Amino acid sequence: MGANRDLLVLANQAHLSREELDKQIAALNIILFPVENWSAFCTANEIIDINKHKIITKIHLVQKILKDTPNKPFVFICNKN
Repeated sequence: MGANRDLLVLANQAHLSREELDKQIAALNIILFPVENWSAFCTANEIIDINKHKIITKIHLVQKILKDTPNKPFVFICNKN
């Protein structure tokens, strides 16, 4: 699980030692690792294609559009939340 990334952790507890903070960050990495992947991203987002007047939600089509034409005009990535 050697994910190398920047993680901003805000805590209102000044009494945390460096070791306790490292434990908290390790726990966050364990929680976030399974959901930070390409499939989860394509499941949580959809493509709004203004050119074709379509909303694309199928995972394989979202992946294809993002890989093949990521900067096509009037094609937007929208989070489903």
